[in-house]
Amino acid sequence: MRAVGMVLAGGTNNRMGELSRKRAVAAMPMAGSYRCIDFALSNMSNSHIQKVAVLTQYNARSLNEHLNSSKWWDFGRKQGGLFVLTPTITAENSSWYLGTADSIYQNLDFLRHCHEPYVIITSGDCVYKLDYNKVLEYHIDKKADITVVCKEMPEDTPNLSRFGIVKMDDDGRIVDFEEKPLVAQTNTISAGVYIIRRRLLMELIQKAHDEGRNDFVQDILIRYKDVKKIYGYKLDGYWSNIAMIDDYYRTNMDFLKPEVREYFFRQYPGIYSRVEDLPPAKFNPGSDIRNSLISSGCILNGHVENTILFKKVYVGNNCVIKNSIILNDVYIGDNTVIENCIVESRDTIRANSSYIGEPGSVRIVDERNDRYIL
Repeated sequence: MRAVGMVLAGGTNNRMGELSRKRAVAAMPMAGSYRCIDFALSNMSNSHIQKVAVLTQYNARSLNEHLNSSKWWDFGRKQGGLFVLTPTITAENSSWYLGTADSIYQNLDFLRHCHEPYVIITSGDCVYKLDYNKVLEYHIDKKADITVVCKEMPEDTPNLSRFGIVKMDDDGRIVDFEEKPLVAQTNTISAGVYIIRRRLLMELIQKAHDEGRNDFVQDILIRYKDVKKIYGYKLDGYWSNIAMIDDYYRTNMDFLKPEVREYFFRQYPGIYSRVEDLPPAKFNPGSDIRNSLISSGCILNGHVENTILFKKVYVGNNCVIKNSIILNDVYIGDNTVIENCIVESRDTIRANSSYIGEPGSVRIVDERNDRYIL
């Protein structure tokens, strides 16, 4: 074990609108049967990193429930394990996490008790596959202080300036790093994965705290880019960040493409998640399913096309559902039409309803009803 993992999953995101009202972004359902954080945790497991800490804070109930056992990602070893770290009142501190750097600072004791020489820091809101050992080998070969995993995005990527924009020289060293600039000068972005020596991380985090600085990107990566040797490692495969509703919709719909499903779920290594004891989906006579992902526990009677149904969704008679995402435990009454929508979990859609979003502008459906007494 050469590295310990830290997954930053405590932040909120107003750009996710109603979808992040009752859950952390890292807990957003993905690809029918997964959560967004499963991709980072699976990468850790597949890279043989046995000790992983998940830093949670905002709306953490759903996420903590998902992480209630480490066995799903095979972290349950005599050495290592999965640690869920939340803000804690101590004699020295009584505040919530003030930023990504502060969240690490409040858990420095976790790092002090580790013996692994390196730390892999990753965000919990990205969908990708990566062998962190290859990044670590690159980090060691370059004698880098910090390595940032980067992704070259297509030229037509919308709102590219919402990411951290990176410029590298011919050797791969980062010469410029701008976080969310007004205008993106390149199409190479930070993918939110960093490798750093554990003792150096503790030193930089302590110094940032002493100076009242709380953000890992602004106050460490950008602040030290001319002082420390910070290198970029280019990620070639699929990568997506679900920081916006449109991103979340597009990323889920990507899983309707055979090549994306093949890459994530059939090519070794796989993606793992918490498994619920549910029956297989039931397709009743008269149901018509086309190019859709149907999860376990679903019962279908109507027409479903280009749609992802998460677990325990009931689709009534004569329903038409197209180009939509139906989250967990949704009841859809008879004769309902849903197009270009994301239906929030645990909703009851009454019979004879119609929800149609504009193409290119997904609609969020959140029917607050009394099917469940909270």
